Amino acid sequence: NVCPYSINVYDLNTDQRIRRYVFRPEDIVSTTFIANIALDEGLTCDDTFAYFSDELGYGLIAYSWEQNKSWRFSHSYFMPDPLVGDFNIAGLNFQWGAEGIFGISASPMGADGFRTLYFSPLSSYTEFAVSTRILRDETKVTGSYKDFKVVGTRGRDTHTTSKVMDVTGVQLFNLIDQNAIGCWSTNFALKPQNIAVVDKDDVGLVFPCDIKIDEGRNVWVISDRMPVFLESELNYGDINFRIYVGSVDSLTQGTVCETSPPVTTPIIPTSP
Repeated sequence: NVCPYSINVYDLNTDQRIRRYVFRPEDIVSTTFIANIALDEGLTCDDTFAYFSDELGYGLIAYSWEQNKSWRFSHSYFMPDPLVGDFNIAGLNFQWGAEGIFGISASPMGADGFRTLYFSPLSSYTEFAVSTRILRDETKVTGSYKDFKVVGTRGRDTHTTSKVMDVTGVQLFNLIDQNAIGCWSTNFALKPQNIAVVDKDDVGLVFPCDIKIDEGRNVWVISDRMPVFLESELNYGDINFRIYVGSVDSLTQGTVCETSPPVTTPIIPTSP
């Protein structure tokens, strides 16, 4: 890399960069590829953490704003599932068997004052979780293997890139096999019958790669047809990059993910 991996924080009111932090050499490996970011805001602005999924280096990096310091977690749950490395997207069949931890999403704050970070490898149908109580503590980098939990499985053809969680405890995620956006409410156990598709478009949602929710609970999705670019030939005369927006409530209405009161404590099963 020409430049080292770093965090750049901007004040959008002034367009000024207010901090640049370069990851420590021990936080990255030769194959590091940062795929997703999740924020964990505490009771004050200074008490904010950011988590970074290292897709190809199979790690999770935590950063403390107050300490201005980062540290790296390693775990076998960050690794790809060798049984589900075959992909079929946009009429293309290819194998991405090396794709590790990708999508990460932070839950609402629980009764104990901590959030739950949900995550899954790109080459996997399984969801995992860990309390931010662990991730916020640098001393937990070692000896915390059993603090990471298996949440459940989404079922067949549910490779997901990025994901995000609403204040109601509903997780939205990109279903790249289905050209769709999926949802799951943490009120219920994670299993196929508790997963729903909130939107699908076999043209516009070819490889939805990112998803975010703003303060008005609007869902923003970007699609970019990356598999076509990597595995075939992209038609540059076509529309290949799209941005979609819709409200959480309108997307989840009538699905198993439809919720009313906010969730304060997400469910984390201790076994699949």
